[in-house]
Amino acid sequence: MTTGTIMRYQRMLVPVLTLVLVMVPVTCAQAQGEEVPHGPTFAARALQALIDGIQFGVIIAITSVGLSLIFGTIHLINFAHGEFVTIGATFAFFLNVSPAGPGWHLIPAALAAVVFGALLGGAVDRGIWRPLRARGTGLINMFIVTIGLSLLLRHVVLVLYGTRPASYAQYDIQSALDLGPAGITPRDLTVTLLSVLVLLGTAALLQKTRIGTAVRAVSANRDLAEASGIDVQRVVLFVWMLGGGLAALGGVFFGLVEIVTWDMGFKLLLLMFAGIILGGLGSAYGAMVGSLVIGIVAQMSTLWFPVDLQYAWALLVLILVLLVRPQGILGRAERVG
Repeated sequence: MTTGTIMRYQRMLVPVLTLVLVMVPVTCAQAQGEEVPHGPTFAARALQALIDGIQFGVIIAITSVGLSLIFGTIHLINFAHGEFVTIGATFAFFLNVSPAGPGWHLIPAALAAVVFGALLGGAVDRGIWRPLRARGTGLINMFIVTIGLSLLLRHVVLVLYGTRPASYAQYDIQSALDLGPAGITPRDLTVTLLSVLVLLGTAALLQKTRIGTAVRAVSANRDLAEASGIDVQRVVLFVWMLGGGLAALGGVFFGLVEIVTWDMGFKLLLLMFAGIILGGLGSAYGAMVGSLVIGIVAQMSTLWFPVDLQYAWALLVLILVLLVRPQGILGRAERVG
């Protein structure tokens, strides 16, 4: 028998032997009455995607509420809002993990990040936006300033934090809790519940407190609110601080369930805009509902389409809803002209 004939027989036998090696354990298991393992059913995968979508949606909602309130009070589209998310996550990382930091536990580090985010939001309003409003700067010019501020803050974070993704010191690797066909880690469950509580607390703040009533009055009619004796500048400052604190908290949550990177807020910014537009520009409640829809659609789309396209399908839903209801889900219809 020649060498060429032997090689041909080898090429023929390799797939046959591979098939035998795969089928023999299955056949033996069936013969012994053992259950052959199967992948998760479509219903189980759909439930898991729904759980992941709710978690993703409430995190987007936390970060987008402040963005929506800022637009509602001063009609400014803050392109730098994503950087507040990144700064919150990286500031907590510095306090929690960095060798140059104090090595705090993640919980006090997260609280400090929220305070820092609120102070940063207030400083940006007092140092940049209030002087520009006093000069009568147009909204288009201010929007361009937000783009420049976004680039500045993003590259400052890049210089200080670096390009290497990292995780927090605590709650990194956990076993999932069994919820029947689906599962969720204690960390993700805690983040989801805390996010819901923060959103409910924000809603109660806007509905039940004097400052919340003032925020809603300024959002509805700034001139009438000022004529009624409301200190509009104080309300705007409060909105910036609230938005900065919520964005920082959302950044910590997002970094906890995903990973901390120098451009994480910029990647989330498009979904924040999608959430507030879908829910209704200027409406905090609309931002919550719209962000939840965006998060669920993004995760549910992975059941049929590649993960790389999940954000695209969320934006497609945004377009379809706006074609039917241009003012968004909870937005008010306004007459133009």
